[in-house]
Amino acid sequence: MNNPPAIVVLAAGPGRRFAGDSHKLAQHLHGHSVLETTLAQAVRSGLPLVVVTTSALAPLAVRVVALRDIVEIDAAAPARGIGHSIALGVGARANASGWLLMPADMPLVQPTTMRAVAEALALHAVAFAQHRGLPGQPVGFAGEMYSELVQLSGEHDAHRIVARYPAQGVEVDDAGVLMGIDNVAQLGAVRAALAQRSLLVPAQPVSGAD
Repeated sequence: MNNPPAIVVLAAGPGRRFAGDSHKLAQHLHGHSVLETTLAQAVRSGLPLVVVTTSALAPLAVRVVALRDIVEIDAAAPARGIGHSIALGVGARANASGWLLMPADMPLVQPTTMRAVAEALALHAVAFAQHRGLPGQPVGFAGEMYSELVQLSGEHDAHRIVARYPAQGVEVDDAGVLMGIDNVAQLGAVRAALAQRSLLVPAQPVSGAD
């Protein structure tokens, strides 16, 4: 892919349903945070990426990606909803051939899965990862979806776009596409799965980020 789709990592939500002692994306997974692990998986895919996050979480993101790949939203912006984050991320990579929307609380999604969804966008306007027939993440959108994605706002996320277009499921041998973290129990399940699968440690931090 000469101009591959870009991964938009969505990491600006308040995470209110998580009852832990800190934000769910700051929770530790074998020595690294949830956010760092998700970003490291995205880096390993070889696809360009951008992470939309808050000032509180940006210090975690910069351990893995360069500052130029971080869109930091102001303190009031999270109240505008996930649609606002999607629009910012897609707009930051406007020249990409498509976009994969990757929730930051799904650190088990493997790089090969991200590439498989990206490749499907060469033939389909909308594609998503699925495992054993169950739909999961990420969801990808081809370039022709740009104008709709950058107009999203509030809690109107990309599902309303998916509902209007034929979407292609991409079957993957990756149960991580179904494993998000909304509560402490799910965090425990992800930790156990991560230990079982012996995933690689996150990528080395990018020093001297600009």
